[in-house]
Amino acid sequence: MNQELIKVKDVMAQKWVMLDGLKTVSEGLEVLREHSAEALIISKRHENDEYGLVLLSDIGKKVMARDKAPDRVNLYEIMSKPVLPVHPEMDIRYCARLFEQFGINQAPVIENHEVIGLISYTEMVLQQSLHN
Repeated sequence: MNQELIKVKDVMAQKWVMLDGLKTVSEGLEVLREHSAEALIISKRHENDEYGLVLLSDIGKKVMARDKAPDRVNLYEIMSKPVLPVHPEMDIRYCARLFEQFGINQAPVIENHEVIGLISYTEMVLQQSLHN
């Protein structure tokens, strides 16, 4: 059985926005709505820093569920950092295994030290099912 190779770059989504970690959760939500995005990539503060990631579920768990005011919480307070990057040439089957090993659902796709996309189980599963 010879399966067609599906790479991360072939299925990654562009449903993310880059934002500064000093912005508030309220500002982040506003930007997500404007761009119909699902995730915020928190920019690096300097060359040797790492990217952060804020998902809608992070806002739900770390702000709403704890009854915090979104306009009083900064994104850096709730972000995951460092994030596990995925290379665009990776086979999505290996990406799915990586997600399983590390207990994550989404990861930024990084090429030449720049975020070029976002990959999640959603994109991988939908594309895999189209090619079977």
